[in-house]
Amino acid sequence: MSKSTNERHYAPATTRNRDPILNILRHVLPPTGTVLEISSGTGEHAVYFAPRLAPHRWLPSDPNPIARESIEAWRSHEVADNLYPAIALDASAPVWSIEQPQLPEELQNTNFKRETISAIVNINMIHIAPWSACLGLMSGAKRLLPHGGILYLYGPFKQNGKHTASSNAAFDESLRRQNSEWGVRDLDDVIAVARAQQLLLLNTYEMPANNLSVVFHVSSTAA
Repeated sequence: MSKSTNERHYAPATTRNRDPILNILRHVLPPTGTVLEISSGTGEHAVYFAPRLAPHRWLPSDPNPIARESIEAWRSHEVADNLYPAIALDASAPVWSIEQPQLPEELQNTNFKRETISAIVNINMIHIAPWSACLGLMSGAKRLLPHGGILYLYGPFKQNGKHTASSNAAFDESLRRQNSEWGVRDLDDVIAVARAQQLLLLNTYEMPANNLSVVFHVSSTAA
């Protein structure tokens, strides 16, 4: 990730994956509502998706203050009326900041309402975070999303316990060398955790560079 003089950060993969991801989101998102993005990173996806997915509203978040600075720099550079300010949110927390009685300060002078969240989007996080982040993501989705709400994941996954490409295996080894709690997750494990939180697998889509889009929806009969 590089940094420009105006604090906008850049992730090279964004320009390669944003249109394929956008095509899936257009197909799977509920007709209306706010999309909560967990771990927004640089903010490039947020500023690209928000105007193209109107009338949905887009709420970016990240636990890293440097990332939030980048998101805000991008918001200033590419203004969109339906893009909320970035908030601090740790997916592994037992209660997310957005669930507190008082809304995060960044949202207090906006028209945001918690009950408008109809989808959660998480791109390239669960493999570069401890497993607790995936567990927290599923638990938070259950708490926040309405019946029929959508949870969208993007990234590399093992399938049937095996890597789908040699590049993913090498990437997995690299991640684990950096942090033993990181690593490419097995899709079956992710689906099992989701199901325990009443999130049913809706579909998977093959994506560029041996990644997957994985789409869950909230069901009262998943457990």
